[in-house]
Amino acid sequence: MKKSPLVLLALLATTAAQAHTGEHSHMAGFIDGALHPLTGPDHLAAMLAVGIWSAMALKSPLRAPLAFAASLLCGALLSMATGWQMPAMETAITVSLAVLGLLVALRLAMPPAAGAATAAILAFSHGAAHGLELHGYASLAGMVVATAVLHGAGLALGWKLRHAPVLARGLLGASVAALAVARLGGVA
Repeated sequence: MKKSPLVLLALLATTAAQAHTGEHSHMAGFIDGALHPLTGPDHLAAMLAVGIWSAMALKSPLRAPLAFAASLLCGALLSMATGWQMPAMETAITVSLAVLGLLVALRLAMPPAAGAATAAILAFSHGAAHGLELHGYASLAGMVVATAVLHGAGLALGWKLRHAPVLARGLLGASVAALAVARLGGVA
């Protein structure tokens, strides 16, 4: 394996505090919003995994990341505007990590519309969580920009891993899915 997958595995293996504790925070600026997706391994792993999976497995690799970002934005706008807390939000985030890990590990291909729909469904809970913590459109814009950057990084890494050994892809996907298990155990 090259250094890039090892660095990503190290990042994904961190046990930093969750980015969404259920408590409202006071992040109001663009920088606060841009840094927010980087504060928890769950959001970071999900956003990178979408790009990695898209580049490795999908014929239209930009559709899933764009759908993810759009759904994330919708979830965030809904919870920001109304204070709505999605039922079973943490469970949905945990499931999204497990699914994304499997998609990466198995390099699961699907038609472009199905890939975009899958990404959108998996993203909504992440957006709803972000929306409860961000205040104002500047922080929301920062979060969307950070999401796009993370998707781009994932796409670049996924492109490099298209011809990587099955074991490398499997370990990368397993590291994302392991975060779901860690969340269940209260570790991440």
